[in-house]
Amino acid sequence: MDMPVKNLQGEVVSTAQLDERVWDIQPNVAVLHQAVLAQQANARRGTADTKTRGEIRGSTKKHHRQKGTGMARQGAVSAPHWRGGGVVFGPHPKDWSQALPKRMRRLAMLSALSAKVDDEAVLLVDDWSMSEGKTREMISTLATLEVSGRALLVLLESDAKVTRAGANIPKFRAVTPNTLNLIDVLTADRLVFTSAAVEAVTEKLLRPIRPKKTASRVGTGRGESPVAVAEGGV
Repeated sequence: MDMPVKNLQGEVVSTAQLDERVWDIQPNVAVLHQAVLAQQANARRGTADTKTRGEIRGSTKKHHRQKGTGMARQGAVSAPHWRGGGVVFGPHPKDWSQALPKRMRRLAMLSALSAKVDDEAVLLVDDWSMSEGKTREMISTLATLEVSGRALLVLLESDAKVTRAGANIPKFRAVTPNTLNLIDVLTADRLVFTSAAVEAVTEKLLRPIRPKKTASRVGTGRGESPVAVAEGGV
């Protein structure tokens, strides 16, 4: 599929041929949903923690005698129903990460990019270079290219001037093909790719997936040590 390529002045200078296997597939909504949930889960630190009654620091002395006070029997002030007591079913450190096969992660990214192309939210530029690295220069360039809302700029390599110029723009972010992630693509209103970045993303998403090495037990008798055998090659 063909897509026009503009310069930073907003003029069409050439046409890029995009690989339909990356930029024009039928989006798989189910895989997209599962990949987004996995990325959000992997971003959770899982460090929230509350103290149980056994971890509360303080006296464990019985609060008052068992009978004769007219009050309910109490064992210790660290009980959950006391002020400052322990928490019964509070959170504790936990690993929230979810494993997702590489084929599914890749299909999710292909679906997201193709959906953005269908929504006409993808813009190609021949190059993105800044002379001063000033915020006003970045704002002027985005206005010239008619890029508004939440914008995601994908460069082949990180540029200190571009990063500095876009640091004060709340809804702007510059990334490279290696740091491009699914949620950033889905939440962006406009995706701006340089010609070199498009080629790098396409090459990365079409790269053959190496099968994982699986270990099998090889032995002829009982008590022999297992030998790991790699299957599938590299």
